[in-house]
Amino acid sequence: MSEPNPYADGEYTWGPGQGGAPGAPGYGYPQGAVPGYGYPQTGPSYPQTGPSYQPTLAGGVPVPPHFAPFPPGAAGAVPLLALGDITVVGDHIITPAGTMPLKGAVWNATDMSRVEEKIPTVAVVLAIVFALFCLVGLLFLLMKEKQTTGFVQIMVTSGGRHHVTMVPATTPDTFHQVMGQINYARTLSV
Repeated sequence: MSEPNPYADGEYTWGPGQGGAPGAPGYGYPQGAVPGYGYPQTGPSYPQTGPSYQPTLAGGVPVPPHFAPFPPGAAGAVPLLALGDITVVGDHIITPAGTMPLKGAVWNATDMSRVEEKIPTVAVVLAIVFALFCLVGLLFLLMKEKQTTGFVQIMVTSGGRHHVTMVPATTPDTFHQVMGQINYARTLSV
């Protein structure tokens, strides 16, 4: 990499090891200037009097305020509703992101589940075994098995905050059950 380009026509002279004075540092090294950000601040003009690092913020990193797990006055209250990690207690909504007011909350749900239908392994084995008896075994291939997978996404917005949670869908009726709970939460939010 230190040899000049053999295909150059002589006009191009910039690059590592080219265009500089002999003995000068190559490309990417400090050129004798005052070291800037990222280079160690040592030497005769920079005596080491403090720590060997430079703190980026004098007061440290700002930390968001910690939210109490229960709003004031609701520590012993019974939850009215629980959807995933969203809990309605009294006139507050408690989420991992913080506490929100219940009044004026907007609730939404999205069905992200699906029902898959497949032939079970038992039906395939029985079809092979009973295929020898007048093709009666092929009737076992009509057996179907339904399985629900996916999630129901629940979103709540109130008091300038927004929280989303996912509830696993275990049956085809999971979305209808969640919508019943959300409709109850909407009546509480009025």
